[in-house]
Amino acid sequence: MKTDGILLDLDGTLWDAVEGVLVAWNEVIARHPGLRPPLTAEELRGYMGLPMDEIARRMFPRQTEGEQAQLMDACCQREHEYLAVHGGRVFDGVEQTLAQLSRRFPLCIVSNCEDGYIQCFLQVTGLGKYITDFESFGATGLSKGENIQLVARRNGLQAPIYVGDTAGDQQAARQAGVPFVFAQYGFGQAHQPDHTIGSMADLPGLLQA
Repeated sequence: MKTDGILLDLDGTLWDAVEGVLVAWNEVIARHPGLRPPLTAEELRGYMGLPMDEIARRMFPRQTEGEQAQLMDACCQREHEYLAVHGGRVFDGVEQTLAQLSRRFPLCIVSNCEDGYIQCFLQVTGLGKYITDFESFGATGLSKGENIQLVARRNGLQAPIYVGDTAGDQQAARQAGVPFVFAQYGFGQAHQPDHTIGSMADLPGLLQA
């Protein structure tokens, strides 16, 4: 597969931070008795890849839009504090593969996360040295497909690819008009992706400059 740049999803593609996010968000939920039952890991994984406003609507359906936003902001703030100390689990082969590919291609992260989450990931893992650019729903308010296009334009990419682990990632890549590589080791499913990898270490074998 020919490409001039690689755009990457974050959760379920580069790392698994579910355990830490679960602790942080449940701490916030516990501050509000009667708000909702504690979040489960299964429920949280089901939210991965969704825009933050949609997660807030699903988590807090009885609250107003303003209350949902406030609660989500509190969850994200506590999440950043927790992950800055405890981190998440970087998937096998990610660091070695990013190091290898960064010598050949621009590497960028595009995620539906809140603003600050990608920065937290890069800081706590030390992987920022391999990443050329990044963008998120929280920073732009745009859909993931639109952010893929934005990052591609910003970096002068004519033939980028997108690597992700959910049907939403596949849909975003399709919206952006770029090939989709499915990370089947992640959280979700995909239907007839352009390519599939069983680990990040498989990615270089698919690519040619």
